[in-house]
Amino acid sequence: MNDRGHAMGSRLHTKVTPDWHRWLAEAVAAGYAAPDLLTTMKENGFDERASRDAIADALFGSPAPPSNAPEPSTFRSHLRAGHVLDAGDRQVRVLVRVARPTIAVLDGVLDPSECEALRALATTRLARSQVVNPGTGVGVVQDIRTSEGANFGRGETPLIARIDARAAAIMNLDQEHGEGLQAMRYGPAAEYLPHFDYFPPDDPGSQAHLRNGGQRVSTLIMYLNDVEAGGETIFPRIDFSYVPRQGQALYFEYNAPDGSLDLLSLHGGAPVLSGEKWILTKWMRERPFPG
Repeated sequence: MNDRGHAMGSRLHTKVTPDWHRWLAEAVAAGYAAPDLLTTMKENGFDERASRDAIADALFGSPAPPSNAPEPSTFRSHLRAGHVLDAGDRQVRVLVRVARPTIAVLDGVLDPSECEALRALATTRLARSQVVNPGTGVGVVQDIRTSEGANFGRGETPLIARIDARAAAIMNLDQEHGEGLQAMRYGPAAEYLPHFDYFPPDDPGSQAHLRNGGQRVSTLIMYLNDVEAGGETIFPRIDFSYVPRQGQALYFEYNAPDGSLDLLSLHGGAPVLSGEKWILTKWMRERPFPG
């Protein structure tokens, strides 16, 4: 992409000006990919965090400003209250809760031996991770996601069956609502640019997914190793960042208090700066899903 000539010495710009916001909107409309936009902004002297936030706004729209008035409570979280959650075969401690979007950091979800076994199982079938094409609904390889992934059928091994059951208990939905577990490895510099886990209802490619189990309602990311540097799971619109720790998990939902899809659930995986990051993800649907 063409350099816009706005670099100003070595000082990084932390404020994205209106003309740059307009340029980003035009570039997105023209079909430029998010990694190319990020490269151009960094080459023109913009701070990476500010660049990522502006690109996310151009791709997904700006969230509504927060209101001081109480919000209606027509939507109820699936996550149970309390400091300790019953996960069936163990008790899981809640370390952190965020009200909107619904987020919880959970401790003791996986044992070190389970993390090692899951990494070994996934290694035998790793392939470049895909994202859903918004026009067709088909999985495609794109530079917004540079991990390798491995998919597992529900209950395909005793280990997978045990983790499926544990995740369903934590997420407080029947196992039949769950998609198959997906393991991902992020090597050095690998990342996943900010995105939503739900299927955008207006995208043509979402329709087949919505007919098959309905909308996604929640995510559980389980961390299979400690990361030496980088690799945080970030929620840029609420300035929340989680540092991966083996055996812990990050749970979140995508509905605002009024039941609408919440733009504040935008999240991503920051680049791995040193070492690698392994995660195991479970997504839940609103209706039974043929896993």
